[in-house]
Amino acid sequence: MGCAPLLVNATVWAQSAVDDIETNDSVSPYTLRAERDGEAPWGIAAVIRGASIPYATKSVVEDSTVSTFVPMMFYQGDRFFLNGTEGGMCLFRKDKWELNALVRMHFIDIPSSFQNQIGGDTADLGFQLKYKWDDEYYSKFDLLNDPEGRFKAQASLGADVTIDNWRILPEVSAIFKGDRYNSYYYGLGLEPIDAGMDIKAGVGASYHVASHLYLLGGGFVRYFDGNVRDSQIVTDDWQGELFLGFGFFNDRSKPKKSSISTRPYLRLAHGWATPSNIGDIFGGNMEDDPYNNQLTSVFYGHPLTDELFGIPLDIYLTPGFVWHWESEVQSSIQEYVIAIKAYYTFEWPVKWRFGVAEGLSYVSGITHIEQAEMDEKGYEPSQLLNYLDFSVDVNVGDLINQNSLDNLWVGYSLHHRSAIFESASQFGRIKGGSNYNTFYIQYDF
Repeated sequence: MGCAPLLVNATVWAQSAVDDIETNDSVSPYTLRAERDGEAPWGIAAVIRGASIPYATKSVVEDSTVSTFVPMMFYQGDRFFLNGTEGGMCLFRKDKWELNALVRMHFIDIPSSFQNQIGGDTADLGFQLKYKWDDEYYSKFDLLNDPEGRFKAQASLGADVTIDNWRILPEVSAIFKGDRYNSYYYGLGLEPIDAGMDIKAGVGASYHVASHLYLLGGGFVRYFDGNVRDSQIVTDDWQGELFLGFGFFNDRSKPKKSSISTRPYLRLAHGWATPSNIGDIFGGNMEDDPYNNQLTSVFYGHPLTDELFGIPLDIYLTPGFVWHWESEVQSSIQEYVIAIKAYYTFEWPVKWRFGVAEGLSYVSGITHIEQAEMDEKGYEPSQLLNYLDFSVDVNVGDLINQNSLDNLWVGYSLHHRSAIFESASQFGRIKGGSNYNTFYIQYDF
């Protein structure tokens, strides 16, 4: 339960953080096409989001605001896109129209001390229709449901203005919420509230500092419909939202590269759980899992660019599927990962690579290694967590002096899920997670 979402308009950063790419009239203002062999529009960011708490519950804990740390990823392909707090797939594109399948993060703005009991934030899923009026103005219409089928619709009108190093995107929206939606997110399941329409307005912005570094910020206000304002649960007529952070994106001061050296890859790995934390693992003081829980994963690497701040880094968007095998303490569990990964290559005396990835991980059920830690610490676990991957590998062709195997790598990676030390409401305000030591083989196409 919780208040209705005041979502970060993260799509503005995807626009503002990448250089303008040639488009035709059939592409909407938020769809930037990447050449197949060139540098893709991408970004990764860290943002603090703060929102006012409109509920009577704030008088109990004396909290009038709540904040959360939000790691974000950005990518724009021909069909698939990630825009910070939302992502999806383009289903249809013609002239100035575009139809997308959409999933958007739904923040729950209640006092942070209650958020772990609630189980973290949720998501809204559905469809979005966009229309580009001209080079600056656009409109969009969203039809969305939460995972339990509670309905809302949102119609928005916005603008996209560039002034020197600034990109400024004001937007105003009318948000219709069904009675089930209002009763759950504003009545907290305690008071039935009829359907109604909110008005939301604000502005998002980014500032290009230098090279790939950008500052991000913005603010929005929301005026609740009359039924919500008259409820006993909600004590405020308005709710405000602010966000501030930074990110790394394409350098808009330089032309987009028409070709890059980074190539796609497939990675197959197998690993074993450990109750040890990252510090103990890398310090050589690691414990074995007494139940021998194991996973097998396959990851695809989609090239984004081959440098950052002038440093030669191979950067990828890497979706992955993970199978957690059945054991005496757990059933088989599926895990879905989306992340951005960077590799740095060096020779000593053969080619080696260090890699690190940041992203999101969702599991179909809680693994035993995580459940045991959450039980020990007194937390409710979360299926959605932050994902990290640390790896080191060596080039097989160099290792055995066979040029035909230059595209093959073998190595070690740490598969890590965690919730960023209680700082993120979308991960359930927990501390801890799980670690798996994995060994892999990776082939670059």
